[in-house]
Amino acid sequence: MAGTTGTVATPLDVATLQTRLAHFAASRRWEPFHTPKNLAMALSVEASELVEIFQWLTPEQAARVMDDPESAHRVEDEVADVLAYLLQLCEVLGIDALAALAAKIDRNESRFPAPGA
Repeated sequence: MAGTTGTVATPLDVATLQTRLAHFAASRRWEPFHTPKNLAMALSVEASELVEIFQWLTPEQAARVMDDPESAHRVEDEVADVLAYLLQLCEVLGIDALAALAAKIDRNESRFPAPGA
């Protein structure tokens, strides 16, 4: 699967997306504002905007949120914003997001063994 920037296809992987985000911020001279504190706060705000979409839905309505094109678009935009800020935070702090997730899954498998395992 590939994303596009103009007419040039780029692979969708974490490093490529982080590079695109860094270029986007740099071309607008936003780097001074992309501190760990500011990025963590922005991440929290965007996660809250995602939560807001689901706030008053029943479990059944929430399960069908992607069936409506308008609400699906809103969810996708907020998920993208959350991921963008998370990837930027990882870049600034030097965290390999995929390695951190893999390590966390390993720890959780030890902490919470599957029943009967």
